[in-house]
Amino acid sequence: MPELYHHPLSAGSRFVRLVLAEYGETVDLTEIVPWERDEGLLVLNPAGTVPVLVDETDGPVVGAAVIGEYLSETRGARIGENSLMPSEPAERAEVRRLVSWFLDKLNDEVVDYLLTEKVFKRHAPATNGGSAPDAAAIRAARGNIRYHLSYVGYLVARRDCLAGRGLSFADLAAAAALSCADYLGEVPWEEDATAKEWYARIKSRPSFRSILADTVRGNPPVTHYADLDF
Repeated sequence: MPELYHHPLSAGSRFVRLVLAEYGETVDLTEIVPWERDEGLLVLNPAGTVPVLVDETDGPVVGAAVIGEYLSETRGARIGENSLMPSEPAERAEVRRLVSWFLDKLNDEVVDYLLTEKVFKRHAPATNGGSAPDAAAIRAARGNIRYHLSYVGYLVARRDCLAGRGLSFADLAAAAALSCADYLGEVPWEEDATAKEWYARIKSRPSFRSILADTVRGNPPVTHYADLDF
């Protein structure tokens, strides 16, 4: 069975878990504490970041987008299922653009701020970055997420799914990142009904069940987090 080095509130890690679940793959999860040096992880990925998938055949595969396409080629294509990537090159390029948008841009501008200030600083010792949260960083994240939520609504209103007619990596990447912020109660769903309806559809998929069951010690999710009719 493959092993995934992850953190429960890592957007990239959640994306990989969603892809694995969509392909019907089971995986052993190894949780990494972000503020602690993990020698085993550094052997697999010298950058010390997650996600890292250790495949029984091919060894470590590093990075969310890379792992997603690796799984598409080794699982989705092999078993003849929808690989979550369109067949046309231009459509695949659009999926890749949006995966980068949500796992890089949204993550950098929203999720990382919220996790650092509301979770990591709270639990890490002072020697490893623990401190009082920075209110300015939280305000920045709250401002930035409105722009990203509006963009999701814009895309869905024109395409049904984010990158086109069918579910793709783009939808899973966006849902993974937004779910991290939603866990902390930081998504203003009331501001965009179209984005909220799209998220409710993705959230209701069987692949999302394990994501909705996540709990971070000392930071329980907001009450509506696992509610499919939120």
